[in-house]
Amino acid sequence: MITYFQAIILGLLQGVSELFPVSSLGHSVILPKLVGWNINQNDPFFLTFLVATHLATALVLLGFYWKDWVNIVKGMGRSLVAREISNKDAQAKLGWLLVVGTIPAGILGLLFQDSLREIFASARSAAFFLILNGFLLYGAELLRRRAVKAQAEASDARIAKLSWWQAFAVGAVQAIALIPGFSRSGAAMSGSLLVGLSNEDAARFAFLLATPIIGAAALLKLPDLFLPENAGLVGPAVVGALCSGVTAYFSVKFLTRFFETNRLTPFAVYCGVAGIVYSLILLAR
Repeated sequence: MITYFQAIILGLLQGVSELFPVSSLGHSVILPKLVGWNINQNDPFFLTFLVATHLATALVLLGFYWKDWVNIVKGMGRSLVAREISNKDAQAKLGWLLVVGTIPAGILGLLFQDSLREIFASARSAAFFLILNGFLLYGAELLRRRAVKAQAEASDARIAKLSWWQAFAVGAVQAIALIPGFSRSGAAMSGSLLVGLSNEDAARFAFLLATPIIGAAALLKLPDLFLPENAGLVGPAVVGALCSGVTAYFSVKFLTRFFETNRLTPFAVYCGVAGIVYSLILLAR
């Protein structure tokens, strides 16, 4: 099905491209075609392998933000006890904003994930949508509402100022990543910039928002890994997941610092240039 070498490469790639706003699914579709691997991206075994690598990424995000999630859950608990969501309780408000932001991507994912992947899971279409992902990132930077960053105010407090509709809109924009070539984190960051968050807060909100979505989707399909027909996939999937977890950890650690002072523009340029190069190579074959 998938060799251990292929599993290592795909795992390392997934851990980086899932969190960097460059589309992990798009790169996972493009790479095998570029290097001539005999992998059909619509085969159930390949999708099951990707589930394992995504679960590793979700676990890394959960671990990286563990203290934050503990505070968020406690805040939501306080709001349930008090039967109100106080704007003064940033963790409670943030927690429910994440719930609202998860709804559109979760519903659309359950309804359309498989059909969209089947329609667009070709290397050429993924390369094309990668170009559009670059335009999305660049456009978000051009059109974003300029955020005034209050240094004395914590990131959670700034994010908690979003309205419910703004959180829903960010989640809806994130759903575009169901199409290979568009980035989940990139779409969420772009939507966050457009509703007024800074790059730093947009990255934090995107990573927090991605954790339950990626984790739930992976856990839902993880039992497929243990079906009799996938017996030979367990070893490569475990290796791929470990590699994905390693690169995901260093990626989130780097990006949280990167977006303190930088923007999405470098990733927009990469997606545009890489998408064009990949398209030309694939068209020439």
